[in-house]
Amino acid sequence: MTDSGNSLDDHADAAIPRRAAARTAKLASLPLGIAGRAVGGWGRRLTGQDTEEVNAALSARAAEQLFEVLGTLKGGAMKFGQALSVFEAAVPDELAAPYRDALTRLQAAAPPMSARRTRRVLAEQLGRSWSERFAEFDDEPAAAASIGQVHHAVWHDGREVAVKVQYPGADEALRSDLRQLQRFSRLFQALVPGTEVKPLLAELADRMDEELDYRAEADNQRRFAKAFDGDEQVRIPKVVASAPKVIVSEWVTGTPFSEIISSGTVEERNEAGRLLAEFHYSSPSRAHLLHSDPHPGNFVLLDDGRLCVIDFGAVAALPDGAPRSLGVLMRLVLQGRSDELFDVLRSEGFVRPGSRIDADDVYRWLLPLTAPLTDESFHFTRRWAQEQAVRMGDTRNQDFNTGRSLNLPPQWLLIHRVTAGATGILCQLDAEVAVRDIVRRWQPGFAD
Repeated sequence: MTDSGNSLDDHADAAIPRRAAARTAKLASLPLGIAGRAVGGWGRRLTGQDTEEVNAALSARAAEQLFEVLGTLKGGAMKFGQALSVFEAAVPDELAAPYRDALTRLQAAAPPMSARRTRRVLAEQLGRSWSERFAEFDDEPAAAASIGQVHHAVWHDGREVAVKVQYPGADEALRSDLRQLQRFSRLFQALVPGTEVKPLLAELADRMDEELDYRAEADNQRRFAKAFDGDEQVRIPKVVASAPKVIVSEWVTGTPFSEIISSGTVEERNEAGRLLAEFHYSSPSRAHLLHSDPHPGNFVLLDDGRLCVIDFGAVAALPDGAPRSLGVLMRLVLQGRSDELFDVLRSEGFVRPGSRIDADDVYRWLLPLTAPLTDESFHFTRRWAQEQAVRMGDTRNQDFNTGRSLNLPPQWLLIHRVTAGATGILCQLDAEVAVRDIVRRWQPGFAD
């Protein structure tokens, strides 16, 4: 078993601010830095420097600062960065390029916790003789995420396993970060235009206790693994052991979606998109659960062609499966039945009582969003995502006023956000997917 003793010191941990004041100062530097660069850029443009070059330089530095601050802080800051990374497909190309690399790196990178501190957590969670459970344990983390890091190891029976260890103080950091980020929500809106940052942060805050409890995450993973056991298209790693801050599960190797997005072939991107759509729409029926953390770092394409899904900290229970009314709404839009569509929206709470909004305006607002269902297959592109973001975010557009007049009921918030996130990944993949057939097979109410 690998054991480096004290040869790896705690220098990495020292670089991670633990105290609330230090974390607040770092987070505050993001909007202040953006404002400062904007003023500096304005001055350089006055002196005659090329506008596009100045803007590109400012955006590149903003992206680097974003990665450095959110990635170093981990906790809620990094969780927020990961959530933003899904929606970058909707950002116009001239603005998105500098952010794309920084946000994608957030999906799988963060400064590691030291070996000494990692072993301390393992002893607290698995007992002082924890090392006897492993034939081998690699002190160097294989991956790092928002509230924990993953180590490769070999279980005592010879199985390769992934050991997910939660960072000490992650709970305090998560709560502190999300409170602070909510204060700056309007300023952060500029980082990813077209994304509703305030409700996204509110939802992350509401679900943080679930994220912090690895026992609940292990239970979610077990339920998913049971539902997809033996499946020819999806593999869920089985849980080997778990504790409140440690999960040991089967080790898997494959190609991360982030790599497929950046350099995959057309065939690989299309297949990755198909598998993701199949998993997203089938999970409520098969597992009565919805994987609620859709970003490329949580999906891997295995060598045998299956989709591997990891990280089950954010999962929504759907005991009755996906709501039938969702399928009904999709079908009514496609059929152009605006009055019936409006009645269902009103009964589900999307239309506020006494609202004077017009049924035909609502139909026209929703119609472009159902474009993936109009033909047998649909090409999910960044351009399409950008067009939707502009259409719904331009205050001069009638669709903006229509969208603002509608209400998003609390019970629909998570389904809406997860579906938007999955769609964002499909657009990043530039995948062509026969999504209508997948929806027809799995979404209640659609094929009635």
